[in-house]
Amino acid sequence: MSGMTEFSRRVEQVSISGIREVFEAAGEDAINLGLGQPDFPTPEHAREGAIEAIRAGKADEYTSNKGTESLREAIAGRYAADTALEVDPNDVIATAGGSEALHIALEAHVDPGEEVVFPDPGFVSYEALTHIASGEPVPVSLRDDLTMAPEAVEDAITDETAAFVVNSPANPTGAVQSPEDMREFARIADEHDVLCISDEVYEHIVFEGEHRSPLEFAESDNVVVVGACSKTYSMTGWRLGWVTGSNRRIERMLRVHQYGQACATAAAQHAAEAALTGPQDVVDEMVAAFEQRRDVLLDGLDDIGLDCPTPKGAFYAMPEVPDGFVDEVIDRGVVVVPGEAFGDHGAGYARISYAVDVETLKDALEIMDDAYRAVA
Repeated sequence: MSGMTEFSRRVEQVSISGIREVFEAAGEDAINLGLGQPDFPTPEHAREGAIEAIRAGKADEYTSNKGTESLREAIAGRYAADTALEVDPNDVIATAGGSEALHIALEAHVDPGEEVVFPDPGFVSYEALTHIASGEPVPVSLRDDLTMAPEAVEDAITDETAAFVVNSPANPTGAVQSPEDMREFARIADEHDVLCISDEVYEHIVFEGEHRSPLEFAESDNVVVVGACSKTYSMTGWRLGWVTGSNRRIERMLRVHQYGQACATAAAQHAAEAALTGPQDVVDEMVAAFEQRRDVLLDGLDDIGLDCPTPKGAFYAMPEVPDGFVDEVIDRGVVVVPGEAFGDHGAGYARISYAVDVETLKDALEIMDDAYRAVA
């Protein structure tokens, strides 16, 4: 029998993210290539959307649990304009960032002991949120180009599997799954009757190839999609994401959201609506800047002598690095994250976020070059 003040098994299986440890080890004036957020300001029209709503008294009260109707229409409208997806505004829940969307998707679909399959290296939340849902994490290693192979996912599925997570473009790798892969993930969800949770928060940050959602290809309702304003519109601090799927799935996720959150912050909903319905050229400008930085980074890593699969999206690169490299880089004042922070298969890699300007990136590359020479 455990004492009354002991902690739940689920919380004891979760540790504070390894990314945070790295920040705390670095000095105050370090060059930060560790942070997963764009360095651009939130677009002015999105800020104004919130400011106007606050001034008009429209941000003072609860919204509908799913979010305001106009925001959900704006989300559906963005899918209609940008993709082949027809999304019913009633089948959308506005959430506190993509983070809460992932959380409620797992809480609504995973029973204790059921398995959740996800990429390794992969976003740190997948394993943690699986534990928080009392599920069993099943990490799947990646192809050489750091994409996730559908056959590896299919091999990992058992009678105990509740869900598998697809993340494209991906954090921490920057990899983009092909349309053929996405079609396969949809088939696997259909044929094995398991849920595919498609984390698409980087959907608009693609340099090569194209982003397609498994939701386009599925014949059952076994795909739910997580989206967000965070990366697309540089709105990480606004905490506004969403989840969409079939009505029966949305209604179950709504139960978790309703009691855990009630509704997403009203002011943030107004900012998001303005971002989604306003001019999209800000997104194109940001993506063009990221692509330019990516090319500077890849050239620099190549000059140093580090192998790095070409990231086709997001704003991360994951080069293979020698032992001691990450510590040496951090000691010299540049923050990068060791690959093992993202799973056991991340060992021997480092994640570099290139959400900094080109000059800063070039300074960081010089320091990385020195660090590489010191350990190689």
